[in-house]
Amino acid sequence: MTRPALPRWLAVPATAAAVFLAVPLLAMLARVPWGRLPALLASPAARDALGLSLATCLLSTVLSLVVGLPLALVLARGRGRWAVVGRTLATIPMVLPPVVAGLALLVALGRRSWIGGWLGSVGLDLAFTTAAVVVAQTFVAMPYLVVSVEGALRTAQDDYAVVAAGLGASPTTVLRRVTLPLIAPAIASGSALAFARALGEFGATLTFAGSLQGVTRTLPLEIYLQREADTDTAIALSVVLIGLAAVLVAGTARFAHPQGAAA
Repeated sequence: MTRPALPRWLAVPATAAAVFLAVPLLAMLARVPWGRLPALLASPAARDALGLSLATCLLSTVLSLVVGLPLALVLARGRGRWAVVGRTLATIPMVLPPVVAGLALLVALGRRSWIGGWLGSVGLDLAFTTAAVVVAQTFVAMPYLVVSVEGALRTAQDDYAVVAAGLGASPTTVLRRVTLPLIAPAIASGSALAFARALGEFGATLTFAGSLQGVTRTLPLEIYLQREADTDTAIALSVVLIGLAAVLVAGTARFAHPQGAAA
């Protein structure tokens, strides 16, 4: 079925929006010292920040999948007041200022908190460690995966799952053989969005984990520190961050909409 045409006047605000989004990125690309880029990225601080960011973002994405995917499955089937409460809790980190998210984590899990004190008593200090970076990234990034997967589950057809259950398949078998394959594109796109959000996390990480080179200073924190001391390095690292985010988002769009991407 052919989709109805859009009004032609929409092209004007759409073009304005595209220009508004593109100009800052193009301006940064024009400002990059391309000839010195390899040397700038080879500095110990830059390499530490990039390596730490990639490692912690990978761990936070895995953690988001392990706990966020079950939450999305439960919320998609949930009804009533408790489902509303669950959805609210799952989405609040998306709208919180990052510093507030980090402060909440510090109050809950810091060394002076009840949970943090208990963890410290067994030798598991969390705040201002690499683990704190992973926790902060997971807290702000997991909702993106939950929202993506829950939305896909709500629009997915249940016919195959109903048939499989009617044929005697256990709930776990239905989940593994029917439901998860059907929403695989949403899981992939949600995971990529969670990774991208974790990659750009700044405020919660700084508040809860601090900024120690090689331990908690991720790529956004290094960019923030370098913005006045060495603008060229800050821009070089920013371009790396933008490039990684662009690859993730473009790959997600292509995987989630293979027919549209091919066209």
